[in-house]
Formats: sequence, C-alpha cells, structure tokens
Amino acid sequence: MTHTDGYLLTHRQPKAADRFDAAATLFDPTTFRHLENLGVGPGWRCWEVGAGGTSVVSWLAKKVGPTGRVVATDIDTSRLAPAARPPVQVRLHDVGVEEPPGEGFDLVHARLVLVHVRDRERALRSMVKALRPGGRLLVEDADPTLQPLSCPDEHGPEQRLANRVRQGLRRLLAHRGADLAYGRTLPRLLRQAGLRRVEADAYFPITSPACAALESATISQVRDQLVTAGLVTDEDIDRHLANVASGAMDLATAPMISAWGRKA
Repeated sequence: MTHTDGYLLTHRQPKAADRFDAAATLFDPTTFRHLENLGVGPGWRCWEVGAGGTSVVSWLAKKVGPTGRVVATDIDTSRLAPAARPPVQVRLHDVGVEEPPGEGFDLVHARLVLVHVRDRERALRSMVKALRPGGRLLVEDADPTLQPLSCPDEHGPEQRLANRVRQGLRRLLAHRGADLAYGRTLPRLLRQAGLRRVEADAYFPITSPACAALESATISQVRDQLVTAGLVTDEDIDRHLANVASGAMDLATAPMISAWGRKA
C-alpha cells in the first residue's frame, strides 16, 4: 500500500451512526467521570475538539447551563446539528491546521481525535493555547499498539480471523497517518506543553455488546478498503461479521488512555 492522507472512518459513511452510538456507550462513562472530577460546572467555557457525535457536547451543555458556552468543532459537523442550540455553538474546524476558535476556555477536551490528526503537535499546542490560566485540558486517545488484538483470548479459528481483520484495520489506519502508539505518550506530551498536575489512566473493555457493535460497524465501514488493499477477502469479512453477530466472541477495543492537566 502507498501512503495516503485523510480520515479513514468518515462521518458520512454507512454504519457511522452505529459506530458513534457504540463508542458513546463504551467511553462516555469514563469521559464523564473525568470531566466531573475536573469540576465542569455552571458558567464554564468549553471547547469540544473533533466532537463527532452529540453525547459529550450535550452532557457539557447541561453542566455549563445557560451562562456557559460549549464550542463543538469538527472537520465534518453533519452529526452535530441536533446539539446546535445555546449554549452550544457548532463550528467547522480542523484542529491540526487552523487557529483555535477562541481563547480563555476553562476546558478543552478531545476524545479519539489526535491519533488521526497529521500534525498532532500543532493540534496539541492549539488546544493548550486556547486555555485560560488554570484551565483544564483532557485528552483521551487510543493506543492500538499497546493492545493490538481484537480477541486477546485467541483460542479458535474465529478469534484468529478476528485478529487478522484487526491487523488489516491497523495497517489501513497507519497508512492514513494515524499514530497507533500515541495514547501512551499523552502524559509526557502534556507535561512538555507546560501543563501542571498531569495525571492519566486507561480504560480497556474486553467484552460487551457495545464492543461487538463497534467492531461490526467499524469493519462494515472499511470493508471495501480492506479488500482493495488485499488485506482480507470479502468472504473473510462476511465470516467475521457473522461470528461477531453470533454473540459468542469476546471482542476487545484498544485501550483508551485519558490524560489531564492544568495550564499554568
């Protein structure tokens, strides 16, 4: 495969809504726990970077209330329309290229975004720049290299096939410019950016209905690219999706590493 740029899992593809719903089910509880601990409340000014869907944006809007502000940005805002009412402002924005949509934010948050951004260093600088002194940054990103398997318990042909499909997906992501070992670097990068009181943890679901739903939606979205690249066959994908639908697979996601700190 030759190297290409661009986000592999675009918002307008079939099954994108299913993928957003599954990701929200899996990761919202962790994200909301961190946001609660950071003290998000009435009157806060928040920037949700690469918002994608509405679950985090809507949660923030309820927390900040009518005196607060939530700026939700993405390179494709088509799925943010239901949340586009005060205190939420939706803006088309590329965090890896453009200046931040304002400054003086109390909170900047990005989940499963920077791993896909070509100029991650610039994006992180932009996010820190947008914070007020004492403002909080929460960055959450996957680390597929840390745990590369779809089925960590590879005990049969179904699990071996699932892991081969996951390997193909990882190759596609890498050739689109994703950094598959980015999550583990977040604590160091936040400290290097000058943030104080940096902490981090990781969430690693191993099996749940939402893991299966996310797997099915993701592979359905990229099946044409997987087949065209010669990584798997259509028959492989049909068999894998049937195995997932059977409910007998213990499917895992890559660990999501959350790191947070305060601007000096």
